[in-house]
Formats: sequence, structure tokens, C-alpha cells
Amino acid sequence: MVRKTLKKTSKHEKLQAFIKKSKIPREYLAPNRKMISRGVLIGLFIAFIPMPMQMAAVLLFVPFIKFNVPVALAMCWLSNPITMPPMYYMEYLTGSFLLGIIPEPVEMTLEWFSNNLEKIFVPLYFGTAIYSIFGSISAYFLVNYLWKSSVDRDKKKHYKQR
Repeated sequence: MVRKTLKKTSKHEKLQAFIKKSKIPREYLAPNRKMISRGVLIGLFIAFIPMPMQMAAVLLFVPFIKFNVPVALAMCWLSNPITMPPMYYMEYLTGSFLLGIIPEPVEMTLEWFSNNLEKIFVPLYFGTAIYSIFGSISAYFLVNYLWKSSVDRDKKKHYKQR
């Protein structure tokens, strides 16, 4: 269903006029399986990293890798002010566990973070690397699988109707 919606939306006249007027390369908006799955990969990879300006970080990949930019930007929004604290706490706990460090009790205040940044930095970013790499690669393969199964299901449905 998402696949069909993306394909329909990409053919909309107003969107086509905007793309032509803005001189946006079409490959950065392509609604095909490879471009969408790459967009999910890059967007989720950046979304798990605790840093400001995540959307700008996604755009830094544009000259080097071709992917669907709007999908990647949307994936970045998965880490928003509501989801960030649990995500980063989970990454910190995972990094602490894997490094064999006893986690510090965390207080959600800027003062606590500024005083304890050196203690939590390594476990946090180690956990971040684990979730960024494995989470984004898993999502890449999941999107590919779901896309292919959607195409197969549509083909079977089409053959039954004939």
C-alpha cells in the first residue's frame, strides 16, 4: 500500500512542476525499492545518533550516495523530543552492559549531563554505534523484503483476476 501511494504521489502534476522549477535531480525523489530502502537506511542510521542537526547530517550524504531524500529525512524524525530520552537511555544502558561498565543513575537535567558527560560519553556512543548499525541495516533488509512481498502479492492478485 505504501509502495502504491509513493508511486501515485510521485506522478502528481504539482509535484512534477515543483521538481522541474526547482531543478531537483529526479533520482533523489525516486519511489523505487532501492532508493526507498537506502533512504530508510541512512535516515535511521542518523536518527539513532545523539546529535543536533540530524536532518543536515542526512543531507551531507547526498553527494556520495543516491537515496530517496524525503524518506531519509522522515526517518530522522523518529528521534524527536518525545522518543529521544528513552532511545538514548537504552543506548547508554546497552553500551554500559557491553563494555562491562556499571551505569550511572541518570537524572534528566542539563546540569547532571554537563557534570557527567565524560562518564557517559563512551558507553552512550558505543551503544549508539550498535543500534545505528544493526538497526538501520535490519530496517534496510526489512523494507526490501516487504517491498518484494508486496509486489509478489500484487502479481498473484492480478493473475487471479485474469
